[in-house]
Amino acid sequence: MSDNASSMEDSSHPYTAGAVGRLKIALASAITIAALMWGGDLFRRVGIDILTQQFVAAMLAVSLALAFLHLPARRDTQRRQVPWYDWLFALAGLASGMYLAVNIPSLVDLILMRPRGGVIAGGAMILLSVEALRRSSGWSLPIIIILFLLYGLYGHLMPAPLDGRSSDVERLAAYLAIDVNGMLGTPIIVACTVIVAFLLFGSLLMATGGAAFLSDLSLALMGRFRGGPGKIAVLASLLFGSISGSAVANVVASGVITIPLMKRAGYAPARAGAIEAVASTGGQLMPPVMGASAFLIAEFLQIPFSEVLLAALVPAILYYLALFIQVDLEAGKAAIAAIPLSELPKTLSVLKAGWHFFLPFAVMIYALFSLNWQPQMAVVAAIFTLIVLSAVFGYKGKRPSLSAMLQSVHRTGLSAVDIIVICAGAGVVIGILSISGLGFSLTLTLVQIGRGNLLLLLAISAVVCIILGMGLPTVGVYVLLAALVAPAIIELGVTPISAHLYVMYFGLLSFVTPPVAVAAFAAASIARADPLATALESMRFGWTAYIVPFLFVFSPALVMQGEAVEIAMAVATAVFGVFLGSVGIVGFMTRRLAILHRVAFLSTGIMALIPAGAFSGAVYTDIAGVGLGVVLVACELWLGINRGAPSNRPLGRPSTPHEG
Repeated sequence: MSDNASSMEDSSHPYTAGAVGRLKIALASAITIAALMWGGDLFRRVGIDILTQQFVAAMLAVSLALAFLHLPARRDTQRRQVPWYDWLFALAGLASGMYLAVNIPSLVDLILMRPRGGVIAGGAMILLSVEALRRSSGWSLPIIIILFLLYGLYGHLMPAPLDGRSSDVERLAAYLAIDVNGMLGTPIIVACTVIVAFLLFGSLLMATGGAAFLSDLSLALMGRFRGGPGKIAVLASLLFGSISGSAVANVVASGVITIPLMKRAGYAPARAGAIEAVASTGGQLMPPVMGASAFLIAEFLQIPFSEVLLAALVPAILYYLALFIQVDLEAGKAAIAAIPLSELPKTLSVLKAGWHFFLPFAVMIYALFSLNWQPQMAVVAAIFTLIVLSAVFGYKGKRPSLSAMLQSVHRTGLSAVDIIVICAGAGVVIGILSISGLGFSLTLTLVQIGRGNLLLLLAISAVVCIILGMGLPTVGVYVLLAALVAPAIIELGVTPISAHLYVMYFGLLSFVTPPVAVAAFAAASIARADPLATALESMRFGWTAYIVPFLFVFSPALVMQGEAVEIAMAVATAVFGVFLGSVGIVGFMTRRLAILHRVAFLSTGIMALIPAGAFSGAVYTDIAGVGLGVVLVACELWLGINRGAPSNRPLGRPSTPHEG
């Protein structure tokens, strides 16, 4: 979701007032209910036989109508009434989408004949989707789409090797609106059939007290350790971010609590903001939802959703492990104490009140991995489980009201508008890559630049991914990079799952990498810190995300590809490497480290991180990194014991409020 998603969900906004408000609620609820019906296969069960493209065309039609009724032409302003032109746009979007939904079965065979109805409806849908996207997410993605549209019309004028086949307006509009490779292709299909249901699951967790339970559990588990507020931020953002669709929304939702808490504990403002920004961005990398990108990866690669989750698990764990270790070491270095026990909830009390919130996740995981259900079916089962258990148990003596549940339904529809129009725009880009031949040309150009050198191509691709990802929402980042960059990496022999995770990682790093580090800047505004300083601190805390993608490209063992022993060894040495590298980055273990010691820890950590199967001879760097790392750690522990300093505590050991 984009930054604007929060404004769409603001309960204080008078979108529920009057007949217009009731119409918005009806449209938003229709989006959510239709997605649930599709996920539960209810259309087929009641005898309604519709094509997937018909369904998504209708969903896009309703989304466009809702977007123009709800989103003002000028972003970041409150809408008091709907102007006449937005009524016209809403009606045009609804009529055009419904025309396509009804007539697609007959229009598909007539694309080359440029059917007039398809051309007019398709052209209107494309233009309205770009405008709705501008209102929802800002100018970045619309500008990219407009440039691609111009390329589709005038690509033959570009210099080689980036020249392409040109199309006239009618052919381009018909192709993009009707063909399965265009606007109604994979991205919007995944958005409408899978992502909306997961958004409802997250919204219901908020309404039933599940989000409060996760926050309380984080506080109870982590508050008692040194640097507790920082660890609370990491765990809370991990738990919330793994079901959230936006890094920025995660920063805003949890950062307003965790950042002031960290500052009061003693973390510098920029450092507190950076911890929250990195933790929130990492939620987009953590299964099961991964900012909705997991579903798109599964569809692009035509592999089971469960396979994507397994592949993404180890890199995400390494990401959060490095962040957690650094937060702990920073606390030891700055003598940041734990939160007083009197201010913490009791862990057993929290678990007793909210243990049932684990069961919907268990149901979803069981359905995905044991029953091999599609993700949309699995999340529907999880939603049903959550509703029943919340009605029976509640949380802290409160049970969700029917009104709260219904609000979750229409708020989900409002939130889904962002993602649906983003995916429609991404479909336009993918369609132009296909019809113009630009996708092949880009792949060939990147491969030629790399000249067969995979490491050079990966470095170039990393920079391209960060640049292209600047300012884009999570889903837009991944879809754009999956179409533009991933094919070139795969062309040089990288496994497809590794290539797609690679571009997703570096695309998301744009959220914390200057100059447009939107998650870091959002955290800086809450922390009242310098935005650039916060972004640079974020890069330091998120250092593993800049290294691990290179490693799992060269050694698929880190994405669960290979023999069990090889995977276990790669994970074990990587975990130790993350610890060593984090000590070197922070410059503290049991004491402050001199620069040479820091370099030694960082160097051995990187050597240990390199999996044994990464390249010929990598097993020796692995052995050297682990061996030298053990010696360094043993020496530091021995020095710490002999010094007897108050800060010489094992990693994460509880401290008293007055202990450094």
